[in-house]
Amino acid sequence: MGPAAALTGLLLAVTTTACGSLDERRDDARAAAVRFEQALRGGRTAVLCAVLAPGTREEVEQSAEEPCDRAVEGDRLPAGGTVRHMDVYGDQARAVLEHDTLFLAHFDAGWKVTAAGCEPRGEQPYQCEIKGR
Repeated sequence: MGPAAALTGLLLAVTTTACGSLDERRDDARAAAVRFEQALRGGRTAVLCAVLAPGTREEVEQSAEEPCDRAVEGDRLPAGGTVRHMDVYGDQARAVLEHDTLFLAHFDAGWKVTAAGCEPRGEQPYQCEIKGR
């Protein structure tokens, strides 16, 4: 094996280790989706806001003109139920629940919800009740 192949192999190993395996990323994204859903069902608005991505939380606050925990109290997000399917593509994920679809992104602080209350619209993008910029 030449130096270029050895370097490529080393870089691939470092990248894979740093990002975690697909199963690990899927499990971590699923855990964030479950935390969001449990907070929603339990009326724990502070936890729900903590699971939102920074841009999404900011959009919620600006739209409602009040802090996130009070803004999400008035939102009528559906109770999504259990996670039926997870798609993970790099640092992006989609959690398909029984009655909702969540979109997530990976940040330094872990997986965060970027959009919730999302309905598919055929060939058009999802329509989401909560979303970031």
